Amino acid sequence: MTLVRGCIGSLVAHQPLGKDVIAHAVDAATRDPRFNPVTAAEYPLLNIEVSVLGGSQRQLPSRPAMEKKPLNHFHPGSSVLSFGTAGCNSGCRFCQNFDIAKARSIDKLSVGASPEKIAQIAASRGIDSVAFTYNDPIVFAEYAIDTAQACRALGIHPIAVTAGYMSAEARPDFYAAMDAANIDLKGFTEDFYWKVTGTHLADVLATIDYAVNEARTPEGEHVWVELTTLLIPGLNDDDAQLHAECTWIGEHLGPDVPLHFSAFHPSYRMMDVPPTPHETLTRTRAIALAEGLHYVYAGNVHDREGDTTHCPNPQCHAKLIERDWYRIIADRLSASSGGNGHCPQCGTAIAGRW
Repeated sequence: MTLVRGCIGSLVAHQPLGKDVIAHAVDAATRDPRFNPVTAAEYPLLNIEVSVLGGSQRQLPSRPAMEKKPLNHFHPGSSVLSFGTAGCNSGCRFCQNFDIAKARSIDKLSVGASPEKIAQIAASRGIDSVAFTYNDPIVFAEYAIDTAQACRALGIHPIAVTAGYMSAEARPDFYAAMDAANIDLKGFTEDFYWKVTGTHLADVLATIDYAVNEARTPEGEHVWVELTTLLIPGLNDDDAQLHAECTWIGEHLGPDVPLHFSAFHPSYRMMDVPPTPHETLTRTRAIALAEGLHYVYAGNVHDREGDTTHCPNPQCHAKLIERDWYRIIADRLSASSGGNGHCPQCGTAIAGRW
């Protein structure tokens, strides 16, 4: 069953309350401009639930390094305050955060947090960025945008970790509020997207194209975007699908958008699928590099070669930021480490925010 999230907002009943709630819930689930319209074929899969909410009840858990988002080219090694809410507009059978993403808001009673409070907590602890993650921030877009604005006012970077499944109407306001985003490109066939995630590939590609090529911060700078593909054995890890994905990235986004291939671990409704072999990550990274992409990473495993940022100049290929999983071993690139965003060996400019 696919779960579509919308927001009724404040409700003034003009008929028996139950009928008004049902009517508004249907409108929120089928006409919310953040999401694509529900088609006639999708109606049998639609589940409408209503939660009556008071104050915000949010998850405010952790302060991982930027590499865990993953964002390898956005202020490497800097600290991040990560949080999410409940619910999701994707129906991924492999969801790694299903206890949050598949929960109803009322089930997740946690920390009450206004946008200003989140920004103040981050500032008081010297945290550089706030990430909207764990569940897709498009389901709490207004709250995320308000929080992003409060963060920017205190010099803190707002970051989205998202599946990119949203309508064209939602993209401009959402991405204008973000300084960076990691967007999941979960596979590269419509069959995979519909059967495994309950969403559509074309909508995600349109979001990625917009975020990379059109989205701007208030200062006019491009929003920094990196992509992640979780490799699921037998479903989205075949050579043809991966060549097609990397070709599309090169043609539509250019070679400088970092791509993370991440290892799958059995979860939620795919406990019968084995973990991704390390050899698969090595093979897929080689495919992406052969397709001309400059920055390709292996994730969720210990792989110093696959985790390291190299100079893309073929005559150089110097190691610029050496990593093992999420741990930075050496950094010759970032401003915080005395670098200037250029390869110290050959002078090539390295795409990112350093």
